[in-house]
Parts: sequence; C-alpha cells; structure tokens
Amino acid sequence: MADLNAMLAWTFTQEIDVPKSVDDLLVPGEVAQIAYKTVRDTAVVTNKRFIISDKQGLTGKKVEVYTIPFKSIIMYSSENAGTFDLNTELELWTTLGRFKLNLAKKVDIRKLDKIIAEAIL
Repeated sequence: MADLNAMLAWTFTQEIDVPKSVDDLLVPGEVAQIAYKTVRDTAVVTNKRFIISDKQGLTGKKVEVYTIPFKSIIMYSSENAGTFDLNTELELWTTLGRFKLNLAKKVDIRKLDKIIAEAIL
C-alpha cells in the first residue's frame, strides 16, 4: 500500500475558482463544486468525484489527470489543524486502498467534509 500512498500524495494549498478547463471532463449531471490549488496543479471536487491534474516535466505541458470517484470511497476521516499544525488531513479508504490528502491550515476542511458526505451518504 506504500506505493498508492506515495503516488497519491497531494496538498491542497488554497481554494480557487473552478478552472474552465475542467468543463471538458465533466459528464452529464456532474457539477464542479469547489477547486483547490496544489503545488503545481489544481484539484476540482464535483458532486461525483475528485479530479486532480498533475503537471509533469520541466515545462508542465504534459498533464496527467487522476479521478477518484466518490462511489469508491468506503470510509473517510478528517482532522482539523491544531494550534501548532501546518495543515489538516483528509484520509480516504477506497476500494483500491487508503491514502491522505493534506490541506493547508487556511483551507476549510469542514466545507470539503460536507461535499464528500453529501455525495457518499
């Protein structure tokens, strides 16, 4: 499982406007609800999944897109930041394994919590 955790290691640094480029990836009935800046990329949360763009190479022209459907989430936990913590954590248990998403302290973990809960419950 270490390979999955290493591969799926993203940090959401701040909430941003949903990029127009995600429109080409949405299926009928899917709505983009929130987006986050990552170190080099963006993550969009829809009513059905996470869509995470991962720019690669020196120029960033090559982009890999990861999709994590909410229907694959079996359980999740969220942890808000304490006084001395730099970030909050969202841990997902999926049909493929378990991994964590890190969120900067200024990102509202409870807002993301609610979007996930509405989608999977």
